Amino acid sequence: MLESSNGVRDRGGDRKAAVLHERDGVPRYEDFPDPVAGEGEVLIEVKAVAVENVDRAVAAGTHFAGRAMMPELPAIPCFDGIGTLPDGRLVGFGNPRPPYGALAERTVIREGAYAAIPDGLDPAAATVLPSAITAMSMKVAAGLQPGESVLVQGATGVAGRLAVQVARLLGAGRIVATGRDDEQLRELGADQVINTTLDDQDLLLAYAESRTDVVVDFLWGRPTELLLRAMVPDTFAFPAPLRLVQIGEVAGAGLHLSAESLRTSGVEIYGAAKGLGPETMGAAYGQVVEWARTGQLTFALERVPLSDIETAWQRTDLRGKRLVVQV
Repeated sequence: MLESSNGVRDRGGDRKAAVLHERDGVPRYEDFPDPVAGEGEVLIEVKAVAVENVDRAVAAGTHFAGRAMMPELPAIPCFDGIGTLPDGRLVGFGNPRPPYGALAERTVIREGAYAAIPDGLDPAAATVLPSAITAMSMKVAAGLQPGESVLVQGATGVAGRLAVQVARLLGAGRIVATGRDDEQLRELGADQVINTTLDDQDLLLAYAESRTDVVVDFLWGRPTELLLRAMVPDTFAFPAPLRLVQIGEVAGAGLHLSAESLRTSGVEIYGAAKGLGPETMGAAYGQVVEWARTGQLTFALERVPLSDIETAWQRTDLRGKRLVVQV
């Protein structure tokens, strides 16, 4: 038997789950003790879970909050998903009680740690809504206005591809997409593409010639360091502001930022959480849901059953698709 953090003993049978036995290991499809809800908790019958980079980092032990999120092994990875409450309502849920993560037939969460999923949304598609909501930071944090131009730095990833769509839906006048795969970049429908595998000098020139009003940055590291360097003017002219929203760090956690890159370039750097609050988060969520329900916002998904988790966890061929485990 397992004991919860509130002292409630779990006396259920077994359920199928993706079970991680060692840090940086691969989850295996096997039986795991069935959770029992304690005081202030509720059971969730899981329907769909998106496997994201943060989930892999936590499982590998490389995420800064990994030990808090998965303190002991064996445990079940992933920390949010879509499922049903005991009364049958479809909800998005988060923060299951360890060791019960989301990649299982059933998990247990705190009462209230869920939000209703509107009618008409596919549970698998609903797992990707957070990535689309993050892309809304180009409006919430950077104040994008219709007609302004947007650079999506790292557009071939799942979140980056959604950001290109969101920029278009928000009325961006020109969209520039960057990444390492020319074929994918061309498929996005951006007005201009930049391949970040160019040598430094060519990439500097490409950034300088493609200056935009807003940047949503999923890369950081070398590409964004070169982008910021390219924004430094070579005259005493006063450049227009460029508002950069920092979201991800696929290309590296750090960069060298020279003083002149801020002093003379007009660059303003914000974190993706700037401007977020209950009202702005609610408005962003409502807008993304409406786009999804009407088909204006589409999601590239690779759907797999929970029983295939061991193979799916190790896949490297998704090319911009989000891995979604259906239970």
